[in-house]
Amino acid sequence: MDRGEDQTRILFFTLVKLAELGAKDRAIQISTTELADRLKVSQQTVSRHLMELERVGYIQRQITRKGGVIKISDLGLEEIRRVFLSLKSIFEVPPTTITLEGYVFDGLGEGAYYLSLRGYRRQIMRKLGFDPYPGTLNLKLKDPTNIQVRKEIEAYPAITLEGFEDGSRTYGGARCYKVIMGGKVEGALITAMRTHYVADVIELIAPVYIRQQLSLKEGDKVEVKVTVSSPQQSSV
Repeated sequence: MDRGEDQTRILFFTLVKLAELGAKDRAIQISTTELADRLKVSQQTVSRHLMELERVGYIQRQITRKGGVIKISDLGLEEIRRVFLSLKSIFEVPPTTITLEGYVFDGLGEGAYYLSLRGYRRQIMRKLGFDPYPGTLNLKLKDPTNIQVRKEIEAYPAITLEGFEDGSRTYGGARCYKVIMGGKVEGALITAMRTHYVADVIELIAPVYIRQQLSLKEGDKVEVKVTVSSPQQSSV
C-alpha cells in the first residue's frame, strides 16, 4: 500500500469514528486532541483529515473555543454506506435472489430509442441472451425497504454493457441483473444507461412487451425477483 492509499484509509477511519460518536445523526462537539486519542494517531493528522473531510464535503464543521462542532453530511453518509455495502457483499453469503416490489408508471419514452441502438442491442443479445423489446417497464419503489434493497443490489456483480460511440455522440455503459417479473416474464433490471431517474425507480427490459404479457396498467404493483451472485463470480 502506498502513502496515498494509507492516507485515504485513515481518512475513512476518521469519518467512521465520527459516525460512531454520533455525528451521523447530530452535530457533536469534539476536540482534535480527543479524536486523535480515540484514533491512536497524532493531533496534527486528525486536524489534516478534518480539513480534508470538510473540503470534499463529507462533514460540516464549525470551530469553537472548546473544539470543533461536526456533523457528517449526506455525502459523507453515502460514502460510508457505499463502503459498508461493498464489505457486506464480500463477507456475507448472498441470497440467490432479491425481491423488489414497485408500481407501474409511464416513463419518458426514451427506452425504445436506447434499446434500438446497435451498440446496446448487440451486447444485450450476446450477454443477456435475448433481443430486447424496444421499450422499458418503469416501476416506482414507494416504501423505504424496497428503496434500500434497490441500493444494496448495486453492491453485487452485474452484467455490464460497455459504453460506445456512434460517430456523433458517446453513450454510457450500463449494469444489468437478470430478473423474473410477475412470476413469469424473464428479463433484466438495467441501470445507469441514463440519469433521469433516481434510487426509487427501476427500469426493466425483456424480449417481450412486458405490460402486455403481464396485463399491466398504470399504478399496478409488480413483483421482481433479481438474480444476484457473489463478488467472487466475475461479471460478463
